[in-house]
Amino acid sequence: MSTKKTIYIIRHGETDYNKKGIVQGSGIDSDLNDAGRKQAEQFYKAYHHIRFDKIYTSELKRTQQSVARFAEAGYKPHPMAELNEINWGIFEGLVSTPDSIKVYHNMVADWRAGLLDRCVQNGETPNALQRRQKQGLEKLMARTDEKKILIAMHGRAMRSFMCLLTQTPLQRMDEFKHNNLCLYVLEQDGNNFKVVEQNCSKHLWI
Repeated sequence: MSTKKTIYIIRHGETDYNKKGIVQGSGIDSDLNDAGRKQAEQFYKAYHHIRFDKIYTSELKRTQQSVARFAEAGYKPHPMAELNEINWGIFEGLVSTPDSIKVYHNMVADWRAGLLDRCVQNGETPNALQRRQKQGLEKLMARTDEKKILIAMHGRAMRSFMCLLTQTPLQRMDEFKHNNLCLYVLEQDGNNFKVVEQNCSKHLWI
């Protein structure tokens, strides 16, 4: 019998790339800015009383910095490549322009239509993203001693991961909204997970 798990998932805090509208995917290893570090501190203050069995992050600095206060308190966050952001190909590191915004919206429209093997040039498809996430989830589920875990990841990757956890069709991933340092909480319900907290940011206003 598998262990019942509760999974806390946060999106990383704000970066200057977020603030300036610059595309950052798995190929951009940006740092949190002052606002992002404040968000991380606020999240820690609101949730440090919870005893997590393990904390996972992507391999990118912005997720690791989002849980740095937990690391200072004695946790040892575990980076996983499977949690990295989607790769946005030729758009990564570029300021959005009217042309690139049009390409982005057309791509998202294709994904909503179920065309999940499409991607921007040199980028990653949603199906490829979710395949690697599925491998990561299998590793997490195999660790039966970890009943309560915290995961720090990325916006598009979070949407895909939420679909995976809740068995929601991937073309509906945009139904899972997110802000910087928002929180989702999911509880295991048989072979599925149910969402008990969604895009919560109340900790940022305390």
